[in-house]
Amino acid sequence: MPSIDRRDFLKGGAGAAIALSGIAPGFLSGKDDRTVQVGIIGVGGRGRSLLRLLLRRQDTLVNAICDINPAAIQKSLEMTAEAGVAAPAQYQDGEEDFRNLLVRDDLDAVIVATPWLWHTTMATAAMKAGKAVGVEVPAAITVEECWDLVDTSEQTGMPCMILENVCYRRDVMTVLNMVRQGLFGELIHCQGGYQHDLRGIKFQPGAEFGPGAEGEAVWRTHHSIKRNGELYPTHGVGPISKCLNINTGNRLETLTSTATKSRGLHNYIVAKGGDDHPNAEVRFKLGDIVTTVIKCANGETIVLSHDTNLPRPYSLNFRVQGTKGIWMSDNRSIYIEDLSPEPHTWEPLDNYAERYDHPLWTRYTRESEGAGHGGMDFFVIHAFVESVKRRVPPPIDVYEAASWSVISPLSEQSIAAGSSPMQFPDFTRGKWSKRASSFALTDEY
Repeated sequence: MPSIDRRDFLKGGAGAAIALSGIAPGFLSGKDDRTVQVGIIGVGGRGRSLLRLLLRRQDTLVNAICDINPAAIQKSLEMTAEAGVAAPAQYQDGEEDFRNLLVRDDLDAVIVATPWLWHTTMATAAMKAGKAVGVEVPAAITVEECWDLVDTSEQTGMPCMILENVCYRRDVMTVLNMVRQGLFGELIHCQGGYQHDLRGIKFQPGAEFGPGAEGEAVWRTHHSIKRNGELYPTHGVGPISKCLNINTGNRLETLTSTATKSRGLHNYIVAKGGDDHPNAEVRFKLGDIVTTVIKCANGETIVLSHDTNLPRPYSLNFRVQGTKGIWMSDNRSIYIEDLSPEPHTWEPLDNYAERYDHPLWTRYTRESEGAGHGGMDFFVIHAFVESVKRRVPPPIDVYEAASWSVISPLSEQSIAAGSSPMQFPDFTRGKWSKRASSFALTDEY
């Protein structure tokens, strides 16, 4: 299959920039048989899970990979060998070697799956090199970085998609389908969050983190030491934003954040390593539970919860509530006035699952089997690849990457100022009221 012509793609990118500025994109440009040539920066656990999905596709070639960890490179090469494809070129000569990957002329797109501090640097460098970018979450950790993503995408005409997989979770998409069909009436309030006991990830093995640990414990724990805020907002706010039409007729306006005291990580270190463990002296800045309240331009409210340092079952804590009904994810329950069997009584969401299952899931159930996170990883990679092939804006774009990621630094500022309100930047520069959504409007991607 022929690869995408560089000049042709750049023309498409310029067209995408026009669409991103507020003109509805030509969402369906028709299928084609082109191959998307991909490079991956960061092939740790998350990067390799995305590599596996790309290797399953017939319309992608992974021509280059980059990681400073030799073991990660080796595991990736074993995966490509097992898939029966040519070994990708490898870039592993220090933290800046990703720039050598970006100058290759056989890459149409780049996926960034590295520690958070590198996301914006690598994504903007990729766009400047003429590559479409899929960047893992969060896309940025400062307000300035969020603007860098938007400005670079607009200036280069290259698309940047935040790879927020939870937007494609099956129950989330079922509820989105119901929202769009008016079953909840006018939306009033939504809720979400990242409630996930990460103590065993932040410390590996035992009470260790940093260079002697493995995986995310090498770097993620340092954010908990130095930062106090909603550090991981996109899993919660992403799906909610799609229900509330954020940046496509609505926008996030203000937030306030409040943090509890910090006890969980210290207690975990003492429990695993004892009072005399060196890390028992570390003072963690991150409050055990951070609560953020957001006000939207159209009058709705959102509550986000960051809860990763205490013992608890996993939950993203979704709630969608409107003038006609409410859904709450933790008990998979729903209530629709005049439609639910008993007044004031919950019923299972499963009662609606078949009728309102999103067409994307209906079409790609088999293809998504075995993909990470219950299949939703298939859909986010599928959307990225298809948008690159079709030369149209991605369904989760750079404005969403910025407006969702900026919650972290704004929440840090709010907490530091005694839970004072913070204004969201308008990354669309006023175009949010007229922009049209392209997310999950068909059964194609």
